[in-house]
Amino acid sequence: MNDFLKPSFSRRTPAGDTHGRNVCDHCEFVDYENPKIVVGSVVRHEGKILLCRRAIEPRKGYWTIPAGYMELRESPEDGAKREAMEEANADLNLSGLLAVYTVERLSQVQLIYRATMKSPEFSAGEESLEVELFEWDDIPWDEIAFPTVHWALNHDRAVEAGELTAPLKNPEGGATDLISMT
Repeated sequence: MNDFLKPSFSRRTPAGDTHGRNVCDHCEFVDYENPKIVVGSVVRHEGKILLCRRAIEPRKGYWTIPAGYMELRESPEDGAKREAMEEANADLNLSGLLAVYTVERLSQVQLIYRATMKSPEFSAGEESLEVELFEWDDIPWDEIAFPTVHWALNHDRAVEAGELTAPLKNPEGGATDLISMT
């Protein structure tokens, strides 16, 4: 193969930019690195909250809300609904954005919605070992997979009680270098 046709990138700051980027040595194409977007939902049904026990790493075996990375050419709302279907075979009605959390260390932004199930049918999808509806006092708090899930559950409860107004963000003093949700 002609060396000119082989991709070759150098880290440099393109003209008019303020950050170092990977720039093609041949054509000046800038390979931008952007944050990863996670979408998910705190799902309620008859006063209970739907949680999924993770079947995949990270945090396999721990409980989480249905959530995951957004796909290309997908709206955040459609992504949140897709994740609930993939992880819990649950069809959702979204009622609004609950929170936007930032996990800076991972360049991750999480869009978490409030939702209800369209029907009481649900079951574990491929990424879940099991799914269950929990009363608030029965949530396995010591087995929650990620700090942002704690935040989302508590924020949802506060919004439900009329104590806070959504959308919310990382709690004061909440770390922004947490482990990934997905």
